[in-house]
Amino acid sequence: MSATATIDGGSAAASRAGPNPWLIAVLVALAAFMEVLDTTIANVALRYIAGSLGVGQDEASWVVTTYLVANAVALTASSYLARYFGRKAYFLGCLSVFTASSVLCGFAWNLNALLFFRILQGLGGGGMVPLAQSILADAFPPEKRGQGFALFGVALVVAPVVGPTLGGWLSDNLSWHWAFLINGPVGLLAVGSIAMLLGTPRNEAEGCKTFRREGMSFDLVGFVLVATFLGSLEIVLDRGLIDDWFSSTFIIKTAAVCAFAFVLMIPWEVTRRNPMVDVKLLASRQLGACFIVMAAFGTVLYATTQFLPLLVQEDFGYTATWAGLVLSPGGVITMLMMFVVGRLSGKIQPRYLIATGGAIAALSMYDLTNVGPNLDFWFFADTRMILGVGLPLIFIPITTASYDGLAPDKIDQASALMNVARNTGGSIGVALASNVLAHREQFHQARLVESVIPSSESYQHTMQQVTQFFMDQGSSALEAKQQAFAWIAKTVGAQASYLAYIDVFWTLTLVSLAIVPLALAMRKVSLGGAAPVAH
Repeated sequence: MSATATIDGGSAAASRAGPNPWLIAVLVALAAFMEVLDTTIANVALRYIAGSLGVGQDEASWVVTTYLVANAVALTASSYLARYFGRKAYFLGCLSVFTASSVLCGFAWNLNALLFFRILQGLGGGGMVPLAQSILADAFPPEKRGQGFALFGVALVVAPVVGPTLGGWLSDNLSWHWAFLINGPVGLLAVGSIAMLLGTPRNEAEGCKTFRREGMSFDLVGFVLVATFLGSLEIVLDRGLIDDWFSSTFIIKTAAVCAFAFVLMIPWEVTRRNPMVDVKLLASRQLGACFIVMAAFGTVLYATTQFLPLLVQEDFGYTATWAGLVLSPGGVITMLMMFVVGRLSGKIQPRYLIATGGAIAALSMYDLTNVGPNLDFWFFADTRMILGVGLPLIFIPITTASYDGLAPDKIDQASALMNVARNTGGSIGVALASNVLAHREQFHQARLVESVIPSSESYQHTMQQVTQFFMDQGSSALEAKQQAFAWIAKTVGAQASYLAYIDVFWTLTLVSLAIVPLALAMRKVSLGGAAPVAH
């Protein structure tokens, strides 16, 4: 038996005889919640950070980029480091670094210091989520993994929703520093509790020693190539719209580095005996389909979480708090559905649950294509609640299905790959929605302006009515005419914005629908407690 198999097999048997797996699930879900929360909590605080540190909004946006890049780099090495140090030791190390750097971010004295601490925070956080999933996979027997992943799924799906609301409230009422300082006490609690309760089975400790003694070398070249590929991809996706995509020399060079690293990465990793990332796993029908579906899941989750609050703030005048509350009913439904789906996942084939979830998510996105003026709070909340039903039907079964048929020593690799898929899919979703929104709004604005013909009877009639309205409010004839011009321009701009958002939601509808055939292409998995057979 290999060293890694000894680690995984031994830890699995021992962990199920140890502390209550539900207690372990709560603790690792809490840690994962903090990490995922920090992918979105800083977004709404950027203008406060820029003002406080005396930098521009564009410079402050690197606070988000550096975290995402460091997170992607850490994900690359998480599988090897977990086998080398042991899951508990590595998880606690990541959590400690994340907590300490979060506090340091809150005390940052200038932008350079903040960016440095955000890099440390991303490096610490990058290993937490895949390790949390691996710990859960070992803590629960196969027939109950779906229920364990349900609690974990609440953290991963609800955290991006809570992030903008919490970050906005803290920045508005306290200061942006608390968007980072809040992780301090929660992180200390998690570190102490996990250190006491999560044991290190004897077989795992012996397996780690054997792993190191057998000289399983660190794939340094593979690490550099994968980290360069993922890091540069995150930079291109996060900075592309800000820097006007390929009109920017910086984006062109970064994209070239990304492509070059990818071309070298594939043959190198495929031919290694102990690759940094086992890309051959993605060639399997099951994990390959799971990887694509998880990327689509991340696309829909992160794009809607970022752009639905933006829509209601910019076009409907909602405050940051009310924009966050639009997402809240969906978050409640998501939490409830996680536990429902957790039970269903042991009785119904994952591919059917995932296909149903994709169809429901598509229905939610299609409903949002009806966006326009005079919509109330509950229109947006209702669409989010529909999405809250669909997302758990995707997340829990896809997490369970991704481990089916894997050898024990491949679980960490599969976990890292699935987290890369979710994070990269999220970045692609935000970049895709941003690009569609920006370019389609310009397109619709130009088409609408072309249709505004001053000599037309309808234009003159509208102009007269609006001018008369402002005169009735006390404006002079000249002032009323100027106000009427401004009102028409604003109306055209608002209509262009609605049409652009409709294009965004149509795009996300198609992404959601793509999940259905991918899910049905997956194979059946063992249910009812039978352990999956590696093949």
